[in-house]
Amino acid sequence: MCGTDKKLGEVRALILVGGYGTRLRPLTLSRPKPLVEFANKPILMHQIEALVEAGVTQVILAVSYRVEDMEKELTEQVSKLGVSLTFSHETEPLGTAGPLALARELLSTSPEPFFVLNSDVICDFPFKELATYHRSHGKEGTIVVTKVEEPSKYGVVVYKDNGQIENFVEKPQEFISNKINAGIKLIYI
Repeated sequence: MCGTDKKLGEVRALILVGGYGTRLRPLTLSRPKPLVEFANKPILMHQIEALVEAGVTQVILAVSYRVEDMEKELTEQVSKLGVSLTFSHETEPLGTAGPLALARELLSTSPEPFFVLNSDVICDFPFKELATYHRSHGKEGTIVVTKVEEPSKYGVVVYKDNGQIENFVEKPQEFISNKINAGIKLIYI
């Protein structure tokens, strides 16, 4: 699959867009963080376009902040891409597990794995390669990690030589690992 034009199966994506974007203030005082422009388009549209290019047919946005703004701006833009867009409403930000639980019914319609993304990730999205790797190991989930200089500011990922995750440690005071969750996952429900 990697390196060809072949699309993934019926793959969906859940994007976590419920945060307040406090670190991007004042930009987020009038717009939700995923709608802040980066390279002439909302941050979130970079992700959605990359997902569509990889064959994703349904995008679910876990929203809780400035929901009306998100729905108004994204519904039209995403429909032009030919992908289904659904909003899963949280009454308050619930981290990662909360949106997964709320969207469970939408995500369990297919046996295929689905992507879970943080809405503020900007990179060359390796979605096809991630799907190929995920299917090759046969486990329940795959998490992309990235190396950082100062791991005490983040939740770090501790894993074995074979890549299997042993533990997550939130903002460690002593060095444990310099690898953190990059905000891109592929999992089965």
